[in-house]
Amino acid sequence: MTAIKEGAYYTNEYRNLLKDYGYDEKEIAAKVQDTWEKLFTDKDPEYQIYFEKGEDLGYMVDTGNIDVRTEGQSYGMMMAVQMDNKDVFDRIWRWTYKYMYMTEGENAGYFAWSCQTDGKKNSHGPAPDGEEYFAMALFFASNRWGDGEFPLNYSEQAREILKACVHKGENNDGYPMWNPENKLIKFIPNVEFSDPSYHLPHFYELFALWANEEDRGFWKEAADASRQYLKIACHSETGLAPEYAFYDGTPNHVRGFGHFFSDSYRVACNIGLDYEWFKDEECPTDINDRIQAFFVDKDPDDYRRYKVDGEPFEEKSLHPVGLLASNAMASLATTGKNAEKCVDLFWNTPLRTGDRRYYDNCLYFFSLLSLSGNFRIIKPAE
Repeated sequence: MTAIKEGAYYTNEYRNLLKDYGYDEKEIAAKVQDTWEKLFTDKDPEYQIYFEKGEDLGYMVDTGNIDVRTEGQSYGMMMAVQMDNKDVFDRIWRWTYKYMYMTEGENAGYFAWSCQTDGKKNSHGPAPDGEEYFAMALFFASNRWGDGEFPLNYSEQAREILKACVHKGENNDGYPMWNPENKLIKFIPNVEFSDPSYHLPHFYELFALWANEEDRGFWKEAADASRQYLKIACHSETGLAPEYAFYDGTPNHVRGFGHFFSDSYRVACNIGLDYEWFKDEECPTDINDRIQAFFVDKDPDDYRRYKVDGEPFEEKSLHPVGLLASNAMASLATTGKNAEKCVDLFWNTPLRTGDRRYYDNCLYFFSLLSLSGNFRIIKPAE
């Protein structure tokens, strides 16, 4: 007997976990809209992270570093397509393609991970978390609005990005973003280690449907490989993941990135959304249980950098709001008192202001979209 598939991809039903925990539907919807407006308009400049340039360009600013990153641009595109805002999506994508896309050298076909706000490249290297989010957001845009003229030929752009990610290097023209043998995403193309927070098996499941036909098997294998990788990269007791890890899951301490810090927060988000979308039996939901148990009684004002076994450093978290938001999003894959406590803490925490607000508030909005049932798979029209 074939098992019944229960994830949102199969049922087209998305849980409003905030409503399930007793929050008012109208208040939830109002909070989603208000948060969007705070981040993407000049309604409240103390929160704003999206800015427009000229008649048709826009960019997301990392307010802590005063630059524009592929991480932020791809996040902004995903937020815009989820909110059905084509104008913002197209502005961000035009800016990205104009200033970040690289046409020469070993990284041709990828996007420069950091630029100044005037478009000048700070680096000619890419970061794979940007490419995977660009591709997914572009597929969703194609499915929601249809393809337009270049560079708004969304689905073609998505497939070209994924083609480069998989096949670059086969003609000695650079390096792929995924290791072709173990199917694991790299931290950057020219190294052989990973970042656990880059692993998005729920995206790869969709790439396996919509990427170039010859690569669809690769993406299905990548989804399976990532779920297994997270099981060995996250600590067996705390659930904490290092920012960098080798392919065997052990922390990579190069430049001090073998500990639980800012990048690592996203692991709980990714597991939660993977479970909500696909409910694959290999989704490591127990990791989220352990993470919530570790943090549930800690004061966000005292969040720190941690070794993966939970030993704290003196160094405080740079993004405590982002961390508590991620721990709340983890509840998509957990149940019980800890799950509800994490959601309640999130609901009662405002957006962050100040120089470091960008990363915190990106994770905040993704969590709010997810917990309200609004971070959805946008399928092709039938």
